[in-house]
Amino acid sequence: MFFQRKGKLRKEFNQKLIHDIETMKTNWYNHKGLIEKSFDPSFDTICQAKLSELKYYYLFKEAKERKVSLH
Repeated sequence: MFFQRKGKLRKEFNQKLIHDIETMKTNWYNHKGLIEKSFDPSFDTICQAKLSELKYYYLFKEAKERKVSLH
């Protein structure tokens, strides 16, 4: 009875993790595209792109540890 909730919560948080990974990937690609199109990108834009990349890889690593399938 108590363990059924654990499975439900795990599925719920795994779905949230997948959603966050997709969002962060889109965010990273947007920043990366902005830097590629810019003649002289600002330091802030470069930092935001690097931060988005690091967040994406962190979330991807977390999904790998949890053995979550990314459709």
